[in-house]
Parts: sequence; C-alpha cells; structure tokens
Amino acid sequence: MKSFGAISKGFQAIAVGLANYCKRSFEDHTAATEKLMGAKSLEKAFQVQSEYVKTAYEDFVAHATKIGELYADLAEEL
Repeated sequence: MKSFGAISKGFQAIAVGLANYCKRSFEDHTAATEKLMGAKSLEKAFQVQSEYVKTAYEDFVAHATKIGELYADLAEEL
C-alpha cells in the first residue's frame, strides 16, 4: 500500500505539472497572438514572434526538466 500511495502521489504531481504548463502555454500563446495582430509593421511582427518563440522554448525546456525530475523521483520511490 505504501508503494501504491507513492506512485499515486507521483503521478498526481506530474499531472498537475502538465496541466499548469498547458494552461500557461495557452495563455502565453493567446497573448502573443494578440500582440502579433496589433503589430503596426512587419519588423514589429517579427520582434513579437521572435520573443514568443524564445520564451516558449525556454518555458518548455524548464518544464521538461521539472517533469523529468518528477519521473526520476517517482522511479526512486519504487
């Protein structure tokens, strides 16, 4: 039972992390799209898109690292 509780808690932490990432990612994408639609020049549009891509990549890498750590912690519990 102790192992089952650890597995359950580990998967719950992973699911919460994924849900939070998806929500934040959607919000960031929506905000970037609004900025892009409001761009007055092609240069500004490229700037907005570049900033969004950079931020999205950095967030993805940070999240992937966090999820990897959660899976590693789960594996140690077993």
